[in-house]
Amino acid sequence: MKLNYKQTFLIGFGFFASSIAWAMYNNYVPVLLKNYLSSTTLIGIVMTFDNIFGVIFQPVFGALSDKTRTRFGRRMPYVLLGIPVCAVVFPFIPFTKSLFSLMAVIIIFNFVMSTWRAPVVALMPDLTPAPLRSQANGIINFMGGLGSLFSFFAGGLLFKLGGMPLPFAASAVLMLAAVIVLKVFVREKTGKELEEELADNKLPGLAVEPAEPEKSAVPAKIHGFPQKSPDGSHAAEPGRNKSLVFLLLAILFWFTGYNAVETFFSLYVTNTLRDTSGNFLTAGDASLLLAMFSLTFLGFSIPAGFISSKLGRKRTILAGLAGVTLLFTLMLFTDNIWALRILLLLGGIFWACVNINSLPMVVEMAQWKDIGRYTGYYYFFSFSAAIISPILFGFIRDMVSSYDAIFVYSSISFALAIICMLFVTHGEAAGDVKIQK
Repeated sequence: MKLNYKQTFLIGFGFFASSIAWAMYNNYVPVLLKNYLSSTTLIGIVMTFDNIFGVIFQPVFGALSDKTRTRFGRRMPYVLLGIPVCAVVFPFIPFTKSLFSLMAVIIIFNFVMSTWRAPVVALMPDLTPAPLRSQANGIINFMGGLGSLFSFFAGGLLFKLGGMPLPFAASAVLMLAAVIVLKVFVREKTGKELEEELADNKLPGLAVEPAEPEKSAVPAKIHGFPQKSPDGSHAAEPGRNKSLVFLLLAILFWFTGYNAVETFFSLYVTNTLRDTSGNFLTAGDASLLLAMFSLTFLGFSIPAGFISSKLGRKRTILAGLAGVTLLFTLMLFTDNIWALRILLLLGGIFWACVNINSLPMVVEMAQWKDIGRYTGYYYFFSFSAAIISPILFGFIRDMVSSYDAIFVYSSISFALAIICMLFVTHGEAAGDVKIQK
């Protein structure tokens, strides 16, 4: 069994479009908000809107796409409609002339983004055999990384050439190009084909059935998420139920640690680190430091999938969590720029081991017909962390008056994720129903 690399790279154009939009949005919208809001807290609240919309609407539209049957497939209708609408709305953001108009465009953009994010991500597990999903997810994240790099580097050059409207317009053009690639080259099964192949158990996203049917059952109910076992019964398997809950909690904790660093690292750098002349480093220095992390994450996103195919997803994630916990703890004890660069370079590698394999573990516990719903669960917990963590750490920082606390906070969060992962016994590829402890 081999991964279809061409198809996977083409599917990745959906995540490419999403990453371009979010990187550009997160970089420039706070600057626009600063024209109308003097409070950094209020700006931060507005900047959580995308995550709030994601928590509320992505699980809904993921589940809706599970039930959708059209001649374009079950995911593509949302993608083919959502991306063009976002591409049309996006360039209006820098042209708004009041807080009301800016907020109106932001709300429309965030809502429409939340309608197609879960469906476009679910395309990969839909069209990829279960044992190959970690490798495929590495490619998807690689494409997302390319989109982010375009926003950071090319977007900055375009800003110098034509001001803020030009990078937004260029991003919209690339989003439209991405949806054209998806429409032309990625083919989902039609509604009729889906029903026929589902009845015959021939869909590529279906995991290989284990020898003992009773062990392959999906729990009848997972904390309010109704499921049926493959034979149509409602017999629950507590082990799978428990694994899903602890895996989602682990995702919540490790994104809690990650999002705090992502949000406040620049403030840590500009308020804590000094150059050889004794001056505080700039936000540009902070960006270059974080680029070390991003580059190794991008470079290791595909190898991380191959490693999990050899070691297993749980072991790979645990190794990655142990690595980032150690590295972020070490950052607490150094203010040497070169040491931080090396630690961040290594951190991107370990973070890839965690991030690349998490979504495949979640969808491995789902029946094929529920992959979109489970994708929504994944984003519910990761987006919840992105809402909670900046506010929680901001409160802690105000209490202790030190940005160094960010590394204690993140290390504790990663350690809690490790504890949760120890209770996960399902989610490996190729129908490995239970992970050996």
